[in-house]
Amino acid sequence: MSTAQPIIVQKYGGSSVADAARIRNVAERVARRAREGNDLVVVVSAMGDATDDLIALARQITPHPRARELDMLLSTGEIASSALLAMALHELNQDAVSLTGLQTGIQTDAVHSKARILNIDPRRVLDELERGRVVIIAGFQGVTAELDVTTLGRGGSDTTAVALAVALKAERCERFTDVDGVYTTDPRVEPRARKLRDIGYEEMLELASQGAQIMHPRAVELGQLYDLPILVASSFSDEPGTLIHGAASMEPTNKVRGIAHDLDVAKITVRGVPDRPGIAAAIFGPLADAHISVDTIVQNASMENLTDLTFTVDKGDLRRALQLTQPVAGEIGAGGLVSDTRLGKISIVGTGMQNTPGYAALMFRTLYEAGINIQLITTSEIRITCIIGEDDVTTAVRALHRAFELESAE
Repeated sequence: MSTAQPIIVQKYGGSSVADAARIRNVAERVARRAREGNDLVVVVSAMGDATDDLIALARQITPHPRARELDMLLSTGEIASSALLAMALHELNQDAVSLTGLQTGIQTDAVHSKARILNIDPRRVLDELERGRVVIIAGFQGVTAELDVTTLGRGGSDTTAVALAVALKAERCERFTDVDGVYTTDPRVEPRARKLRDIGYEEMLELASQGAQIMHPRAVELGQLYDLPILVASSFSDEPGTLIHGAASMEPTNKVRGIAHDLDVAKITVRGVPDRPGIAAAIFGPLADAHISVDTIVQNASMENLTDLTFTVDKGDLRRALQLTQPVAGEIGAGGLVSDTRLGKISIVGTGMQNTPGYAALMFRTLYEAGINIQLITTSEIRITCIIGEDDVTTAVRALHRAFELESAE
């Protein structure tokens, strides 16, 4: 079954549906767009800080809620938003229906709080579109094969929207939030940040992976895999947004397209590690089994067949990572563990950097001149990342934005 009109999938973030007035504003935008002739599927996040409030409520009951029950609780935030938006559309005489992840046909694996979408059966959504309805989907959630509710992790509604757009063969996905596009860096940190007209999947994926809050990395990955254009724009104005796509662009003058930063960084150092084969596998295997993502990894040069092994994880994963690493450190005869949460991550990103020398030198010199110590460095073909003290992150963002002249139009 297919619909006659092009399908557009829209996604509205928590700030866009934070209260009744904003929900009515979104409803007016959606109804206006529906009258223009598109079949609309709208994915919504929980209202404002609803997810944080639900987590806080759970922790009033228990400091360590079980993951399955927490997913059941957190999924209700998006369900509330979807139902309220459908009601607001009804008030505008626009037929609409709200659906949960289960009703939408979103099947995930069983990794609670970090589930991944395995399959989407879009038949119910297509049936509702055929009836002339706007379909409102509760984002951030799905169900396992046993029909247990799962959530997709922070930013998971982005992934819901892009995955649905792929499953529905939509024309494109449009993400509406409280900023009007993708900027050279966070404009709340650097007021001179400049909005980009468009950006490639590869650059956007690096920025998102390194802390930029505009798009969830998994959503960008899906867009790139299926060549689905994604528009990022504001839900509070009609300003043109930023198009994330795969089309080739003219070579920009500035090879650095953006700067990302992240304060959600914790460092673990395993000291006095015996320098022999299999040690890294012994340390990182349990972390992988627990679905803990490890970012930067640095191993010092061996001295007397002993080395220090340092890696970073999200702050929320630190307690569990230490619990898993401590017994392994004892088994391999390591000297001990130390951790640090007073860290931040700063990255410069641009596809043009891979064939142009001098960008690392300029980054390091700029941080040195700003009095900022670099603790760890990691790179990809189009990215250079430094781990620094959390108190230095704002200074680093502003200094690097000036050094690479990102406020200037290309």
